[in-house]
Amino acid sequence: MKLPFYQIDSFTNKVFTGNPAAVVPLQKWLPEETMKGIALENNLPETAFFIANDGGFHLRWFTPTVEMNLCGHATLATAWVIYNEMKYNNSEIIFNSRSGKLTVTKNKNGMTLNFPTLPTEKSALEDSITKAFRKAPLELYKGKNKWVAIYHDPNFILNNNPDLSVIKDLTNEGIIISAEGTGDFQEYDFVSRYFAPQIGIDEDPATGAAHCMLAPIWAEKLNKTNFKARQVSPRGGDLELSLEDNRLNITGQAVLYLKGEIYV
Repeated sequence: MKLPFYQIDSFTNKVFTGNPAAVVPLQKWLPEETMKGIALENNLPETAFFIANDGGFHLRWFTPTVEMNLCGHATLATAWVIYNEMKYNNSEIIFNSRSGKLTVTKNKNGMTLNFPTLPTEKSALEDSITKAFRKAPLELYKGKNKWVAIYHDPNFILNNNPDLSVIKDLTNEGIIISAEGTGDFQEYDFVSRYFAPQIGIDEDPATGAAHCMLAPIWAEKLNKTNFKARQVSPRGGDLELSLEDNRLNITGQAVLYLKGEIYV
């Protein structure tokens, strides 16, 4: 079987930065084990598969090891393929997914995802997280499947080299570390990084779903609902965010790196 294949760098306007995602358009769903095998073979943070359905598309995301409930950068990458390679004429793309209805619209700044926010609650500090990052966070939040640790210094976020073996033992999908954008990062409201070795991603370079947790936290801290955020991974990524009730608009750009065919 021959399938079209695209590799897109998301939350960036130049290749070799942002977050790489594979996109595989399908006429019908492949067996789940085949999709898992393709994602593992690609060895990218996420591989997105989609099929057309009534009025839109059905979208699924796989890391090299698991199927995910929500993924921002691979959704952005898929929208890029639909708009630019499939010549989709509607201004809005509607996706059905494990996280319900998601939309993407084109605008002058790129594309805007409309995602659900992901709730968190404050938690007592965990020794394992202090050990992983070699410093206790100021605050710790727990979501349904991720931790968020808040630190004071954005340079600490940038330069940290965490113990991934400790993070891998956390019983969830990893941990986000974040700090307010001050000093060298004062053009941003906040910065972050995301580590998830549990699901086959040591570090995710630029993560839409992580910001569905971060935006409500920083909204409360900064008393605002619009943000410019930077994920300060080695590849880096920029996101513009706007909270509306329990939804988050995430705006970013994407660029094509590779297109071809795969054989399974």
